[in-house]
Amino acid sequence: MRAEEPADAVLADQDELGRRLGAEGYLAGEGLLTAVHLAGVLGLPLLLEGEPGVGKTEIANVLARVLGRELIRLQCYEGLDASQALYEWDYPKQLLALRAAEAEGRGVGALYREEFLLQRPLLRALRAERGAVLLIDEIDRADSEFEAFLLEFLGDFQITIPELGTMRAASRPFVVLTSNRTRELHDALKRRCLYHWIPFPDAERERAIIQAREPGLDERSAARLVAAVHRIRALELLKRPGIAESASWARGVRTLAGEGASWPEAMRRSAGLLVKHEEDLALVERHAAEVFRD
Repeated sequence: MRAEEPADAVLADQDELGRRLGAEGYLAGEGLLTAVHLAGVLGLPLLLEGEPGVGKTEIANVLARVLGRELIRLQCYEGLDASQALYEWDYPKQLLALRAAEAEGRGVGALYREEFLLQRPLLRALRAERGAVLLIDEIDRADSEFEAFLLEFLGDFQITIPELGTMRAASRPFVVLTSNRTRELHDALKRRCLYHWIPFPDAERERAIIQAREPGLDERSAARLVAAVHRIRALELLKRPGIAESASWARGVRTLAGEGASWPEAMRRSAGLLVKHEEDLALVERHAAEVFRD
C-alpha cells in the first residue's frame, strides 16, 4: 500500500482477516488478529516474538497469499550486513561493460547505474509495484549493527544508495519481523514496530489447528494427541515442541495406528516427530506412562 493510502480491505476488516487466514489453515487468536489488523491500518512493521514453532514465520507466508502480494524473505544470521540485505553492485558485469567499451573505442558511461544494481530483499520489497510482504526472519540472530541499519528502513520505508540517491517505497510493504528472543532487541527497533508475543495455543485452539492440518483426525484422537503434547511441554525439555511438530506427530501417529498399533504405542514410537533432542526423547520415554495415557 502507498504511504498515503488506506490498508488493503482485508487488513482493515479484522473479522474478514480472520476468515481469510482460517481458510488458509491459519487459526490466529484474537490478539494476533488485532496486531496484524493494526499493523496494516497504521502502516507499522509487526514484530512477533515467541518460542520456535508457534507460527511466527507462517503468518507472513499466509498473509502473502491472503493479500495477493509477493513474499520476500530475509533470513537473518550472525554477520549479516547491509550489502547482503539491501543491494550490491554487479562488479563482474561492470568490468565486462568497461572492457567492451574499451575494445569498441567508446565511452563506458556511468558504471553505477540501474543495470548494474543487484537488488537484495530490502530493496526488492521497497520497489515491489503492488507492495510485498517482507519477512525479516529471526532478527535476534543478526548483530546489533544490523538492527541499527534497519532503523531508517523501518522508520521511513526508504533507503539511501550514495550513487543513486534516496529511494522511497512507492507501495509500502507489510513487514513482519520475527524473534525467538535469543537476545534482547534494541528499544529503538521496538519503537518502530507494533509488538506481539505469540504464546503456545491452549488445548482447544491447538486441537482445532491440528484438525485443520489433518482433516481425517477425529475429535477424540485429536484431543488425546493435544493432551499428550501439553504434558510433554510441561517436562523440563531442552526445546518444547511447536505446532508444526504437533501436526507432524499427528500424521505419524495416524500412520502407525492405521498399520495396527495401539494409539498409546503409536504415540510413543513416533515421538521423534515431536521432540528433536536425544535428551528430550529419553525424558519423554521415562515419563511414557504419564504422557501417553488416555
